[in-house]
Amino acid sequence: MANEKGSRDGSSGVQSLQRAFELLEHLADTGGEASLSELAASSGLPMPTIHRLIRTLVALGYVRQNLNRRYALGARLIRLGENASLQFGTWARPLLAELVDAVGETANLAVLERDEVVYVAQVPSRHSMRMFTEVGRRLLPHGTGVGKAMLAQLPAEEARALLGRTGMPAYTEHTHTEVEPFLTHLAEIAAQGYALDESEQELGVRCIAVSVDGAPTPAAVSVSGPEGRLTKEAVSRIAPVVQRIATALSEQLAARDLTA
Repeated sequence: MANEKGSRDGSSGVQSLQRAFELLEHLADTGGEASLSELAASSGLPMPTIHRLIRTLVALGYVRQNLNRRYALGARLIRLGENASLQFGTWARPLLAELVDAVGETANLAVLERDEVVYVAQVPSRHSMRMFTEVGRRLLPHGTGVGKAMLAQLPAEEARALLGRTGMPAYTEHTHTEVEPFLTHLAEIAAQGYALDESEQELGVRCIAVSVDGAPTPAAVSVSGPEGRLTKEAVSRIAPVVQRIATALSEQLAARDLTA
């Protein structure tokens, strides 16, 4: 009997853990904030179960209750997400180094986290004049090559909702600042297979970016450099190399999932 009870308790604990993570996912899917009734509708869980799980998640700091009595993702998730992103960048560095060797320009890996682009790894060019983006730096996605590559993989409504939350401030005179023309631009990027940042974040800098399929969160790899070296003619030569590295990263992700 003791073993049967232990087995039941263990099964119940696993189920509660699974449901808690599902609630976090449902909160993320709603843009990070929802009422208990909305969580009940989206998850299909009984209200007493949701009450119990939410109370626990709030106590642990993974969920917070706002003044409007709606629930949102908590600050304690930030540390977990950032650590996971940095680990993702660590194992990707050899492929970024291969990309630098092939094209001679700085290679970056970024992920989309809480509506922002976060750079999680970089291997610099060997040129004395080279691009440098601090690992951990956060930017809005509409003004970066990696951000555009990631947004181009999202359904249009998801991209539109994200842009509505972040706004589209101009970083330079070349930054896209209007939602509907930008969504058309994203469709062109998806068809082309890579995104270009042409002095949209910083004047005189060009970036070629490709999304990484199969990542646990939207991700993209890029090369960046001064326009004088990364010319439009060079783009046609370099873009396929960036696509090859993005594919290799996707394959590594798939292999890690299989061996996890």
